[in-house]
Amino acid sequence: MKGSAPRPARTGSLTIVGTGIAIGQMTVEAREYIKSARHIVALVADPVTLAWVRQCNPHTESLQRFYAYGKDRRTTYADIVEYVLGLLRRGRHVCFVLYGHPGVFALPPHELMRRARREGIPAAMLAGVSAEDCLFADLGVDPGTSGCQSFEATDFLVRRRKFDPCSALILWQFGVVGEASCPKAMRRDCVRMLAERLAQTYPPDHEVILYEAAVYPFCNPVRRHVRLSRLARTRYLPMCTLFVPPLPDRRASTAMIRRLRWE
Repeated sequence: MKGSAPRPARTGSLTIVGTGIAIGQMTVEAREYIKSARHIVALVADPVTLAWVRQCNPHTESLQRFYAYGKDRRTTYADIVEYVLGLLRRGRHVCFVLYGHPGVFALPPHELMRRARREGIPAAMLAGVSAEDCLFADLGVDPGTSGCQSFEATDFLVRRRKFDPCSALILWQFGVVGEASCPKAMRRDCVRMLAERLAQTYPPDHEVILYEAAVYPFCNPVRRHVRLSRLARTRYLPMCTLFVPPLPDRRASTAMIRRLRWE
């Protein structure tokens, strides 16, 4: 009709949720979004979790088809982002389900959030349980006691990240350190180089922990204690994380204590 207002463009919405490391760690909020979503795209670590999501909501498709042997991971991520954006542009209300915390070590959800919001598409991410949360519980670590530093293992090595040895140190993706930059035959050399970097700060008998969270509720987490001097000769799993306990804390500054007390 002449003079009528233009019809608004059809737009979708995006909600990004995490399943936790083990399926029993999924938040009530995430479960409700999964059950009520009109369209689910899933990128989870194991078939049991995918089967559970599909049981909760039959409108579920897996994004594993975007992965292929020899395909660059960055290309895979770009393909996933473009595919989900296409759904949103066609007016789909999408729930993106990911393993663990949806915003930790996950490039596609953050890129989707940025691009969707730039296009005026509502997008939100819900907090979830990450491997770090599991580590704190399984190893009995309180990050508030001495502080806690967290780095990706390869980044920590190649960028010479500065850290405080009197605070706990977590090196993620230790099991695949250097994977993107060296052939498989040299992986052990990468671990040796990382151990040498740590040995510049910690004593050789300093005990570190190779850790991997349990994926299923009936399984136990991996907690392997090893001296730093033996780290390069120790067997490990590709998914493991390296936890380096802190050295004895330094003495508190008496001058700062007096200032804090307004003396």
